[in-house]
Amino acid sequence: MQDKGKLYLIPTRLGDNPPLEVLPMSIKRLIEQLDDYIVENEKSARRFIKRISPKKSQNTLKLSTLNKYTLEEELNTFLNPCLNGISMGLLSEAGCPAIADPGSEIVRIAHQLNVKVVPIVGPSSIVLALMASGMNGQSFTFNGYLPIDKSERRSTIKTLERRSADFNQSQLFIETPYRNTKMLEDLVSTLHPNTRICVACDLTLPTEYIKTQTAGEWKSNKEDFHKRPAIFIIHKD
Repeated sequence: MQDKGKLYLIPTRLGDNPPLEVLPMSIKRLIEQLDDYIVENEKSARRFIKRISPKKSQNTLKLSTLNKYTLEEELNTFLNPCLNGISMGLLSEAGCPAIADPGSEIVRIAHQLNVKVVPIVGPSSIVLALMASGMNGQSFTFNGYLPIDKSERRSTIKTLERRSADFNQSQLFIETPYRNTKMLEDLVSTLHPNTRICVACDLTLPTEYIKTQTAGEWKSNKEDFHKRPAIFIIHKD
């Protein structure tokens, strides 16, 4: 019986810096071996692969696109190469596949098909932000995006603050970069003045900024986070 191929979960950069500054050499070796990939955006995936391995032929690449427009029936065919003995790579647009990323659905299917899943070391903005925040790294929750509606958002922020205090738990979330400034304003105006807020943006880039201080202290901070990818963390002691 033919052995199945493996599904490699391949991290990418968090920004436009030289890939091997933040990625291990094992990713370069893997990219050079694999021709079949599941990606979020074909154009950026091809660009990333070319940066990692300039001599690799683009014509040999077979890319399946996984995004919000992908039909469920298509998902079930994406791992056909693995079933035929061919190993594949799952690429995120930024950071680690399947972490705040649609790739988790492919990983779920891989387990159902008994395809071996191999995670590869690489940068995760969520983990890096938590590491650098000084907040509780033993109990934390990633909450994704908060509601856009102002009243719903304020209610959610208060709920997360209570949860942090009740369980000594760090609460992480993200925002669309062009709404970062408004997010910080809402946090400062909604949270208790002594609740800590960490803003970690442009992680791994030359412009990286990571700062933890209380909501009261953030009132006088003039740093501009507009359109800069960021992670927010709050913790109420």
